[in-house]
Amino acid sequence: SFWTRHPHNTRRIRRGMEQANGGCEDGWMDGYDAAKLFTQGVCYTYDDVIFHPGHIDFSVDEVSLATHLTKNIEIRVPLISSPMDTVTEADMAIGMAQLGGCGFIHYNCTLEEQVKQVKKVKAHKVGFVSNTVVLKPTDTISDLSQVRQVKGVDYAIITETGSLGSKLMGLVTARDADFVDDMQSALGTVMVPAKELVTADSKVNLKGAFDLLKQSKKGKLPVVDAHGNLVAFTTLEEVREAMSCPPPGEPSLSKDGRLLCGAAVGTREHDKERIKRLVEAGIDVVILDSSQGDSIYQIRMIEFIKREFPQIEVVAGNVVTASQAHRLIQAGADALRVGMGSGSICTTQEVCAVGRGQATAVYQVSRYASKFGVPVIADGGIQNSGHIVKALALGASTVMCGSVFSGTTEAPGDYLVAPDGVRVKRYRGMGSLDAMKKGSDTRYLGSDTRIKIAQGVSGTVKDKGSIRRLIPYLVHGARHGFQDLGARSLPHLKQLRDSGMMRLECRSGAAQKEGGVHDMHSYEKKLW
Repeated sequence: SFWTRHPHNTRRIRRGMEQANGGCEDGWMDGYDAAKLFTQGVCYTYDDVIFHPGHIDFSVDEVSLATHLTKNIEIRVPLISSPMDTVTEADMAIGMAQLGGCGFIHYNCTLEEQVKQVKKVKAHKVGFVSNTVVLKPTDTISDLSQVRQVKGVDYAIITETGSLGSKLMGLVTARDADFVDDMQSALGTVMVPAKELVTADSKVNLKGAFDLLKQSKKGKLPVVDAHGNLVAFTTLEEVREAMSCPPPGEPSLSKDGRLLCGAAVGTREHDKERIKRLVEAGIDVVILDSSQGDSIYQIRMIEFIKREFPQIEVVAGNVVTASQAHRLIQAGADALRVGMGSGSICTTQEVCAVGRGQATAVYQVSRYASKFGVPVIADGGIQNSGHIVKALALGASTVMCGSVFSGTTEAPGDYLVAPDGVRVKRYRGMGSLDAMKKGSDTRYLGSDTRIKIAQGVSGTVKDKGSIRRLIPYLVHGARHGFQDLGARSLPHLKQLRDSGMMRLECRSGAAQKEGGVHDMHSYEKKLW
């Protein structure tokens, strides 16, 4: 590259290599460069490899994780949520964008449902409640009771049409409804009318909302526009929780100033109409969702989107080899999704005998795609911040998480109590039989087959709390990893990798065990 050809930079590389090895000559370099380790006929997972520390001459706060999601979309945090029906709907996509990442809404639903989710993201006011309960005046106390049980809230905002964006009519709380005997009574007859509510202008920010709630001694605050339409809502509890979380930083926004939002689509003929409707709803980027993306169907769909909607970025995949990547890049892909059978709920490698160790897949595809300026999304196999560092160090521009974000407050579904008393949420692979019943088998090119072959499982995961706390932890952990590697940013990390300064080795089973907690009678592992 130009960077390594320039004499001044070549000298910097040499000095850096000597510093990283205590002043040793090149012949005494420990470990291997990535090119040598990943060309020995063995595929590795993230746990199989370990990186050598580099030279630190900067603080952890100086590390930048800003990156490219696609050729033309940049985000501040290299984390994106997977388009799975137990991971990403509107609330997750809103949360991811507010924290500097991006969420991709799944398509294991009707077209109307997916469009509704996208519109909810695009209409959201940054910093406010994403799962506002909105009902109509004609809805009943019985309807409110059901919502309270499912959502765990004690109120409902009443608007003319029962949705955000329509005229605010009033507010109903549990106190208003609990003493009414007739469960079929209309909410319009028991609500506190809008004229008696304290409301905020649509320009208000989170701090302003808190001050208004404090001054009025109220617990709930509808936010309305100049025409009296509900545009957002917050509560004193929500504001306090948001202000107690780590600062979210700058959100990911599209060119029109709204939250960045992605969505998954298939490659069937009827998906062309879905894409059209999603574009009309304001989508910024689409993922062609397939477990094996190297197909004529995906190539044709990329060409269709680029022809009909050139402003929309297209993520193609999934792939695990350079030859697969080649065909999709030639078709016009703006980013590649890498991974096959590496997810915690995926059984593709076991059932179909195809795939690749995720560390090797990310390195090999990234090395090829970088020649064309195409970013890579490392999809699958992520369990902790160390895995995020490894994926980025091996060439990925962003990391897609499913299991990491499952079980969070923002993930779809209600919390359950497991037999052992643990609070859990359902989590399933898109190749599981449960997901296929809703239509996800199209991503496995098998919707017309009579026998459904599962390539995933269903289960539950523990409650992880909100991503508002989880993601800042993961990001800060990744920054510490970059500092230990001696990398200030992703471009700097690429320079270290390409020049051979970044050194790594394969770990034995005993080394992997030693690298974790061991020889303890008992311990509590707190992440932050």
